[in-house]
Amino acid sequence: MEKIDKLDKKILNILSKNARIPFKDVAAECGVSRAAIHQRVQHLTEDGVITGSGFDVNPKSLGFSTCTYVGITLERGNMYKQVVEHLEHIPEIVECHFTTGPYTMLVKLYARDNEQLMDLLNNQMQSIPGVVATETLISLEQSIKREIPIAEINISKDN
Repeated sequence: MEKIDKLDKKILNILSKNARIPFKDVAAECGVSRAAIHQRVQHLTEDGVITGSGFDVNPKSLGFSTCTYVGITLERGNMYKQVVEHLEHIPEIVECHFTTGPYTMLVKLYARDNEQLMDLLNNQMQSIPGVVATETLISLEQSIKREIPIAEINISKDN
């Protein structure tokens, strides 16, 4: 596939800062038509460069005050997919990664309080076949959350 050009990068930079900005405003900032922006965004989405455009909901506003990262050690690494199938049924889990290092998997979840966190760990996650250990890290504060800087990197559509 062809590389992402300067216009694509400019569009991505604008949208990464405000995904709700109207295409007419993006078009004006880029000096092209609204139709051109629409077409570019559609291609970037189809090519998997843009993977979402939803809203970020603050978990605390819904009563989930504890953000936790859980390192999971599996009996065998090849059990990963079966364990993921079980984890998908726990709605408090918002991310799951197959990792290198001391854990087989790293999970991010939100709990209402320590009592719910203990239930999630002891009664739900640790009872999954193949899970041999968990290590819990509670996030005290999220200091940085951002998208990767688009303007400073070379991006190709085949990555």
